[in-house]
Amino acid sequence: LFNRLFSCGLEFLLVLCGLELSWSCPRHCICYTAPSTVSCQAHNFLSVPEGIPPDSERIFLQNNKIHRLLRGHFSSTTVTLWIYSNNITYIEPSTFHGFTLLEELDLGDNRHLRSLAADTFHGLGRLHALHLYRCGLSALPNNIFQGLRNLQYLYLQDNHLKFLQDDTFVDLHNLSHLFLHGNRLWSLHQNTFRGLRALDRLLLHQNQIQWVDRLAFHDLKRLTTLYLFNNSLIELSGQCLDTLPALEYLRLNDNPWSCDCKALSLWEWLKRFRGSTSSVGCQAPADMVGKDLKQLQKEDFPNCSPTVPNSESRAQSKTSNLSGTVNPSMNGGVAVGSGGQTRIVHPSRPGRSRNCTKPRNRANKGKADNEVHHSKEVMADKEDSSPDFTDGGKYDHTSPDGTITRRKHKCTPRTTVRPPSGVQQANNRATLPQSLLCLYALLGALVTINIDYILR
Repeated sequence: LFNRLFSCGLEFLLVLCGLELSWSCPRHCICYTAPSTVSCQAHNFLSVPEGIPPDSERIFLQNNKIHRLLRGHFSSTTVTLWIYSNNITYIEPSTFHGFTLLEELDLGDNRHLRSLAADTFHGLGRLHALHLYRCGLSALPNNIFQGLRNLQYLYLQDNHLKFLQDDTFVDLHNLSHLFLHGNRLWSLHQNTFRGLRALDRLLLHQNQIQWVDRLAFHDLKRLTTLYLFNNSLIELSGQCLDTLPALEYLRLNDNPWSCDCKALSLWEWLKRFRGSTSSVGCQAPADMVGKDLKQLQKEDFPNCSPTVPNSESRAQSKTSNLSGTVNPSMNGGVAVGSGGQTRIVHPSRPGRSRNCTKPRNRANKGKADNEVHHSKEVMADKEDSSPDFTDGGKYDHTSPDGTITRRKHKCTPRTTVRPPSGVQQANNRATLPQSLLCLYALLGALVTINIDYILR
């Protein structure tokens, strides 16, 4: 009689608490179903614990000391996998093969990972968020993101990346946010960002960028936010920025800008731009030091040839080339669009390399302390994660003047990454879900009633 009462009472309690426990669970972990979840955070595990139910959809292993990820550690039914803030140094290439349901993979803050096999993420067709921040990565293998056509968020900040191969992101047709700040990039080439036609935010600040190809941003027609502050830029052609018709927020501060004739096309572009920009502080020539390029007047460029073509050339560009791409029949000119208008921009010298910046000797690169303003991108931990840019949280960003950047809703809102429901967020202490506390309290009450019934 007691067993029957206990069984019925337990089923009642589970329904009452809205929870169905899973009886197969690794030691020191918390497991439950609907959806099937295993939470093993902050237990100093040195390896992936054994006994993870094979049908687990969500697995949380953050804040441990796990060293290696191998094939068979997880099941292909996994939808969400968090393994950030561990000591991972090696990921077997086949670890995630066949994980066709995986949507979010967080491998961030594994500072000794350093390298990845080219096929590590192949086949993850449903993945929409990939976290590889603070992993000590110095290079990305060719085709590492091949086939990730549903990826929307890619976190590569705070690594040691010096160079990005052409077409690294070419398959990421739906990527909306690319975080590359805090690396060691020094150049951006014509096909570095090819294929990123849905990109909304590109964060490149706190790198060492000193050279930008004139067509580096040619595919980024939906980009609204571009951060280039705290780099090594001396010049940047306005022709580069003319290829960004949707741009709203631009940050260029804390670069060693040369405000001579090389800055004229950027000055002219800034005069036409109707979005939000930071200051553009001049570091050269001597009579311009301390001035803001945005505040200069035409008279400050007395000996410079104009870069904006005359009205006849502009009218010709409208009728001869509306695509915004290079037209070989235009005597070497480049047709670029801005604000719905297309115009011809002719190179200043025949045969000159099509770039936005003038290459410099990297060996002579350096900055004085007073040239660097360490503006910091707000990248909140998962404890306070919120993907809505307009409401603040994980994906909000602090602009160089310390204010929060808010984007205007000009484009159709994209699917956001929400924290999984029904599980404690990342912290340094494992806590019991509220539903389990409810269960224990009601279970104690039931046992007390049953004992009192038997004694009678």
